[in-house]
Amino acid sequence: MHSYRTHTCAALRRDDVGQTVRLSGWVHRKRDHGGVLFVDLRDHYGITQIVADADSAALPVLEALRVESVVTIDGLVKARSEGTVNPGLPTGAIEVFAQGVTVQSRAEELPLPVAGEQDYPEDIRLKYRFIDLRRERVHRNIMLRSQVISSLRRRMQDQGFSEFQTPILGASSPEGARDYLVPSRLHPGTFYALPQAPQMFKQLLMVAGFDRYFQIAPCFRDEDLRADRSPEFYQLDFEMSFVTQDDVFAAIEPVLHGVFEEFAAGRTLDPLPFRRIPYAEAMLRYGSDKPDLRNPLLISDVSHHFEQSGFGIFARIVGEGGVVRAIPAPATADRSRRFFDEMNDWSRREGYAGLGYVTRKGGEFGGPVAKNHGADAMARLFDELGLGPDDGLFFAAGKAKDATRLAGAARTRVAEVLGLIEQDCFRFCWVVDFPMFEYDEERKKVDFSHNPFSMPQGELEALESRDPLDVLAWQYDIVCNGHELSSGAIRNHRPDIMYKAFEIAGYSREAVDANFSGMIEAFRLGAPPHGGSAPGIDRIVMLLADQPNIREVIAFPMNQRAQDLMMGAPSPASPQQLRELHLRLEPAAERATAAAGAAPTGRTDGIGE
Repeated sequence: MHSYRTHTCAALRRDDVGQTVRLSGWVHRKRDHGGVLFVDLRDHYGITQIVADADSAALPVLEALRVESVVTIDGLVKARSEGTVNPGLPTGAIEVFAQGVTVQSRAEELPLPVAGEQDYPEDIRLKYRFIDLRRERVHRNIMLRSQVISSLRRRMQDQGFSEFQTPILGASSPEGARDYLVPSRLHPGTFYALPQAPQMFKQLLMVAGFDRYFQIAPCFRDEDLRADRSPEFYQLDFEMSFVTQDDVFAAIEPVLHGVFEEFAAGRTLDPLPFRRIPYAEAMLRYGSDKPDLRNPLLISDVSHHFEQSGFGIFARIVGEGGVVRAIPAPATADRSRRFFDEMNDWSRREGYAGLGYVTRKGGEFGGPVAKNHGADAMARLFDELGLGPDDGLFFAAGKAKDATRLAGAARTRVAEVLGLIEQDCFRFCWVVDFPMFEYDEERKKVDFSHNPFSMPQGELEALESRDPLDVLAWQYDIVCNGHELSSGAIRNHRPDIMYKAFEIAGYSREAVDANFSGMIEAFRLGAPPHGGSAPGIDRIVMLLADQPNIREVIAFPMNQRAQDLMMGAPSPASPQQLRELHLRLEPAAERATAAAGAAPTGRTDGIGE
């Protein structure tokens, strides 16, 4: 017999009754029924009920153990009596009568319970993540992640993509988010950067003549965190040569659709091909470049209705070049005035001047906007928007960027409060035709709006003949349920177009050569047209697991302050380590290092070889 088990804790069935078996696992639960002890024994695969009574030598040993102790049980498989069968458990028709027990490891008092799904403070859960991972929901999330990655890899290979690995230690890029830097011991005063994405390397693979690349790529960005963002994350990174935007969509859509369909668990999803929404339409109709299509509400620009309005605030805003955006609030006649006032208060808490509104009940308008704008004018506005006699309306007014942001947030808030968000579904879309440039109000200059390495639509002619703010890029995002899964683009593979694009954004030819020398040099030596994207694996799994926070689907995540509470990272470096790296800390940092104590520098088996 095997030293630890003949079966897993999910394997035994009624057909195994009468067998002598050996099981190993954790003591999940204990129930003492006065001389008869029931133990739920858990391993990675499932749970088996163990029974020990006065006739079993295992009874006193099991009675003395805390839950989460690790044991090996030798016993006899028995059928449960008719009234005690548990149909919700795969092993629920049997139990194992314990004839012997070996204690492999005794657990001390737990910092948080494993059995049950009680909420626990996140700092405790992350500090003791190895305990938290034993809990059924978190364990299931991590297994789902593994299965999703396997499915993605299989589907990419079936599409003819080859998997390659790109470097982790690379050069810092002046564009994008903040880098994590790694000091070089061999080259004093210089630093590697951990990759924000394998962007340049995957493009260089295309220049090198590989046609279809992918990898499950680790990426690192030192930026402020939120529920769907982590400093260390993984993405399905891919690139293709000799492709148009349509070719990229045709390659990745069936991969994503297939994975979501495989793990949908009864939820519905959009058929292929996914809907395409131009960026300008997304910002106008949804108030976001990450539109949640489960929300049926659409924003409208109603500025023209207030050009000569009796409602002076809106008339002044429109006269000064601002806009008025309208967000419907359907079937709100039975809502009290308090609902509308609370929405206005909410907008102020979010940092806006306020959210105007109109109520309507049985065709009668209410509220200060309607009173000053006039019933007839308001009726024309409602007719244009297709609103009924019992629908309300909210208004976001101001500069276009501010009004767009407020309208988008209000659209989401109204739909949530009114229960309009479609449930148990995945709604996908592509956001396309992003602007190549935008005007930076603070720096008073034109700058790239998104990805500086995208090919402009119209290529060099567009850059030379059009207003930069009118130039669109072959750039796209894929969005699911209001979450951006991926950004991508058809790349700018021509040095002349790249120099011109950077010139418009205020960068000299010398600056481009200095910052992107490898890329420019490669493009001078024969580069194919190419493009790709990189769907975020963590966000995909978060959606499939129906979790509100990305940390729930990462095995060992950091907290919202980018700290690993379990391993104590980031941690101070010892004076010896700093000397080896040719680094000296500022006085305040030196005091913090001394107070925290020096980290051990001994080598761990298998690490640093």
